[in-house]
This record gives sequence, C-alpha cells and structure tokens, in this order.
Amino acid sequence: MTNLIRILTITILFLLSACLNILHAQPEVPQSVVFCNKQIDLTRFDRYERMDRELLAFTYMHSTSIQMIKKANRYFPVVEPILKEEGVPDDFKYLMVIESNLNPNARSVAGAAGLWQFMKITGREYGLEVNDNIDERYHIEKATRAACKYLKDAYAKYNDWVAVAASYNAGQARISTQLEKQFTDDALDLHLVEETARYVYRIIAAKIMFNNPAQFGFVLKASDLYVPIPYREITMTTGIDDLARWAKSQGTTYALLKNLNPWLRQNFLQNRSHRTYVLKVPLKEGLTHHPEKVVPHNKNWVTK
Repeated sequence: MTNLIRILTITILFLLSACLNILHAQPEVPQSVVFCNKQIDLTRFDRYERMDRELLAFTYMHSTSIQMIKKANRYFPVVEPILKEEGVPDDFKYLMVIESNLNPNARSVAGAAGLWQFMKITGREYGLEVNDNIDERYHIEKATRAACKYLKDAYAKYNDWVAVAASYNAGQARISTQLEKQFTDDALDLHLVEETARYVYRIIAAKIMFNNPAQFGFVLKASDLYVPIPYREITMTTGIDDLARWAKSQGTTYALLKNLNPWLRQNFLQNRSHRTYVLKVPLKEGLTHHPEKVVPHNKNWVTK
C-alpha cells in the first residue's frame, strides 16, 4: 500500500507540474512578423488581438499541435523542395499545416481532401486525377505541385502573397470583390467572415509555433519525431486486380501499401487507359522505429 501511495503521489505531482508548465507557456504577440518576405505590423489593437487568439489556440490544443510538429519531420522534407522548385515562398507549408493538421488522409465535411484540402473540381482544374479509384488529392507530391499552380495563379492576380493566402480559403473572386468594395489593398484589413478573417493569422501563428515550440510549452526530444519512411518505387502501366495480393508479392502488407499511397482509394488499381502510376513500396529496413537514429528536420523542434 505504501508503494502504491508513493507511485500515485509522484504521478499526481508530475501531472500538476506539466499543467503548470502549460499554463505558464503563453507566447507573447510579437510587434511584427515576416510572412513571405513581407513585414507585417501587429501593433494595431485588432491585429494584436487576432494574433493573440491564434497563438493561444495553438498553445492549448496540445495533442494536435504536438502531433503536427512530429508529423512535420516526415512531410516537410517532401514539400519544401517542391515549393522551392515551383518558386512559391516556403512559408506556404504552414498553410498546408492549418488546412489538414498534416494528416495526408484529411477530409473535410465539405469534401476537401488531402494535405492541401482540394475540392474535387479545383483538384481536377489543376491537373489532379480524381475519381472513385484514384484520388490524387491524397498524393503528397502531386497535390503540392497543384497547390503551387493555384498559388502562383493567385499571385499573378494580386501580386501580394498575403492576399494569395486569404484567397486559398475564401476564393479569388471573393477576395478580389472585397478588396474593391472595402477600398483597401491589404487583405489583412478586410472585414470577412470569421473563418477567413482568422485564416492568415492562423498561418502566421503556425509559423511562430514551428519556429519555437518550447515557447508554447511543447518540449520534444528528437526521438519523439516521426521519421520519413524509406521506400522503393514501382512503375505500373497496367492495372492491379488485387492490391492486397500484389502487396504481399512485393514483401509488404496492404495496410502499409495504402499508408504510403493514400491516393489508391479502392482495393484494386483500375488502369484501362494504361496510364503511368508510381507506387511506393516500403523497405523492410525502414519499418522499425530506432529512437537513437532520428534526425530532426529542424533543430528548433527539439530540446538540446
């Protein structure tokens, strides 16, 4: 009984300490921030309060914020080179963060899907195959390139990345109309519905959190982060009748195959037109978690 009491006491003290650390971790709103190389002043009361709200939201949705940092170690190395190659500012990876919480299988009530939360019509418009069998909105690399096309099209219209970010949520037509109606050239000064009014501030708050998680009370070790899964690629120009059987023939499981290829929406690959698809097959040597071998993609995410 004495040992049980001691264990319970230690557990309670640990939990209280953790709670106190979280309660005291309230990041301050900076006077200004840089988004896509643009200096944004946050000293005006409305901007200050909007940013404060989003910083607090990231601070107190603990499990979601921590998981996003862990997942970023897997997905940022894939997305960042594509943004750079496509000429899109690196800060837009944080738009992807708030769109999907870095869940490649994310699907909204409205039907938006994948890391970049494309709707079916928009996905097809930007070159993604979307049907019952194949849905490339869930294809990380292809969806990222499609998002880059959208963002660059919007930039050609606005010549301002803040307006581009706002348009990703509200649509280009609405942002254009409101900029004209409200006689302003700054999307941050628009009076919009709450979701869109918060949108750019949420992106910036995500950037602040990812640059300094400890400021939010999130203390992580390198071993806490999720590692990229090594894989080999197999090019297919024909269909696959049974993906589970095919996965077994490749030395893996159906579940792991779907994990690396979430764009495969059924248990078979229908390819009557003989298109070229590249499937990722996980390597056995990369399936075991080795805490001592985890390398942080960003050193700011972990304690030294």
